[in-house]
Amino acid sequence: MYELVVEKTFAGAHNLRGYDGDCEKLHGHNWKVEVTLKSEKLDGLGMVVDFKIVKKTLEEILSRFDHSYLNELEEFNQKNPTTENVSKIIYDNFSEKLPPEIFIAKVKTWESENCAASYFV
Repeated sequence: MYELVVEKTFAGAHNLRGYDGDCEKLHGHNWKVEVTLKSEKLDGLGMVVDFKIVKKTLEEILSRFDHSYLNELEEFNQKNPTTENVSKIIYDNFSEKLPPEIFIAKVKTWESENCAASYFV
């Protein structure tokens, strides 16, 4: 099994509705997203997939989040923009764009240097 990892950052603000504490207030993070892809085989060039394609796809997904108030995005109308939910939404969006022989092993999202959450199946 081959594994490929790409990271990208974005800046975004959010608040956690119904949370009893400081995170209920509007605040921002410099988020880091790490996407791990897996494949049992390599393409004709010896790659899982071209890094440029993976980076471009991740940039397209994160462009909606970058410098935004996450609570105002449609994805977070009914749920809090927690690090866990951000990871799941990125996972879902990314998996729609992959060829069938490649799958996402994990999306890990860091909201700070020391705090991260992952989504994987």
